[in-house]
Amino acid sequence: MTWAAGRTTGRPWVPCTSVGQSDEALNVVSTPVDHDVFGSDTALVDAVRRYDGDHHLDRLRDLGRLAGSARAARWADLVHRFPPRLQTYDPFGRRIDEVEHHPAWHHLLQAGVRAGLSAAPWGPDAPAAAHLGRAAGIVVWSQAESNHIAALTTTYATVPTLRSEPGVAEVWAPRLASGVYEAGLRPARKKLGCLTGIAIAERQGGSDLQSSTTVASPEPEGPVEAGEPYRLNGNKWFVSSPMSDAFLVLAQAPGGLTCFLVPRVLDDGSLNSWRIHRLKDKVGNRPNASAEVGLDDTWGVRIGDEGCGLRVLLGAVSASRLDSVLVCTGLMRVSLTRAVHHARHRKAFGSALVDKPLMQNVLADLALESEAATVLAMRLAAAVDAGETELLRVAVPVAKYWVAKRTPHVVVEAMECLGGNGFVEEHGMGRHLRDAPAASLWEGTGNVAALDVLRAMSVQPRSMEVLLGEVDRARGADPRLDRAMDEVAGYLQAASREARRDPAAVEAGARWLVERLAVVLQASLLVRTAPAPVSSAFLATRVAGGGGVMFGTLPVGRQTTKTLVERALAG
Repeated sequence: MTWAAGRTTGRPWVPCTSVGQSDEALNVVSTPVDHDVFGSDTALVDAVRRYDGDHHLDRLRDLGRLAGSARAARWADLVHRFPPRLQTYDPFGRRIDEVEHHPAWHHLLQAGVRAGLSAAPWGPDAPAAAHLGRAAGIVVWSQAESNHIAALTTTYATVPTLRSEPGVAEVWAPRLASGVYEAGLRPARKKLGCLTGIAIAERQGGSDLQSSTTVASPEPEGPVEAGEPYRLNGNKWFVSSPMSDAFLVLAQAPGGLTCFLVPRVLDDGSLNSWRIHRLKDKVGNRPNASAEVGLDDTWGVRIGDEGCGLRVLLGAVSASRLDSVLVCTGLMRVSLTRAVHHARHRKAFGSALVDKPLMQNVLADLALESEAATVLAMRLAAAVDAGETELLRVAVPVAKYWVAKRTPHVVVEAMECLGGNGFVEEHGMGRHLRDAPAASLWEGTGNVAALDVLRAMSVQPRSMEVLLGEVDRARGADPRLDRAMDEVAGYLQAASREARRDPAAVEAGARWLVERLAVVLQASLLVRTAPAPVSSAFLATRVAGGGGVMFGTLPVGRQTTKTLVERALAG
């Protein structure tokens, strides 16, 4: 059975077949639809249960069925075929600076907000393990379409920062956590639900936020009900979701680099000065508009004290990075699902592809990588619920670095499992491939994440001790893991001594350190939580270095690879 998109009529996807020829007879494999994206993911279901999230299961199954539906597939297809457009002026010549999205974009966001994937876990009525439930939802819903998750992520990440200014939080936080999606620009007080973005990077600095040249001057009229107002002037080079209701913005105030909340619409209904110069022409992530924005005497309210902008933003950065891990986990998972589904239904040389020993090894290796990412992502989400800030301080950049780096490799290999069809645009794998590298670029490149780990070692050594303690919980389970843990601990001790003599040498080895930390952390989690075939295969390859560099080189027997593939896609 194949699926026709009904592209000119807007009809949902419907099954169709060539007259007199079935897909089975033609050996054609359709895209999987109408399946439960959550329920078929054994590793994710197990993780939600492990961290006391059973009360989220029904909601996640509902979301999983929507994510795997023909309707969601149609929305995803439309937002990628009809990217956003900038409307600088209205028909009467008035400056409006609006970005027009296809209606499918709003359907996706509405579903995500309703499912509690924006700031709902920060709300007063949030259930137990709220961040865990949301994290699982992000993994699930990003498999329907990953680009719109950016608006949900920045909204979620904004709330910890707003808490630095209670008056501002009182106005905005309930609307960010409401579960209501309202498109269109209106004053926040006239909306039941709002979204927020983050605008910090500038052309000359990128990740070097201290080099920001945007300036902020106190508003002469003085304080307002929700805080201290300022006027901002400058430019922001990379602003995602520019149609959000407000943005966190960094600017140089008289007292130093400071964080501000800048609304798109002021309380009197007038538009704030928010000049969208152009939209970025990006390699991937195209449905999510990214803009170059000018601030011209733009009104904003201070968040936290002057000079404390970076410290105030730490919570937002950590939350955004965790979402990068979650979205990458979703991209790995959807790519794996497509590969396994295709191999189960495609025949070659007399039997199904999934029964061929070499293809089975490839699929098992991909499944191993996907499960390792899942257990790591969900452990970090559980740490948010538990308030394990020291663990999160170093484990989040470690996970963000490693999972983001592995995702493009998984997507490429899964695409190859589909053969030539995988390289054809309408099969959907191409957009996953284009979107996969984005996670390594947003919220700090790989080098920035690695340097953050080194900074934690120096400034907050207790956070590294907590991470090593988490890894050490699996000590004694397998000598290969014990040796790897000792190796990492030894390197850290040596690096601590070397940092005083030759800090450049320590920096040069930062990527190796972060990679090994990520791998031993994943191994520790798998040893403690996954079936023996999964943890043993991970130890043999990622920890002990067995097999080859490419996927499909697991040095394990046929029974193990078969078990891994069967576990990968339940049902």
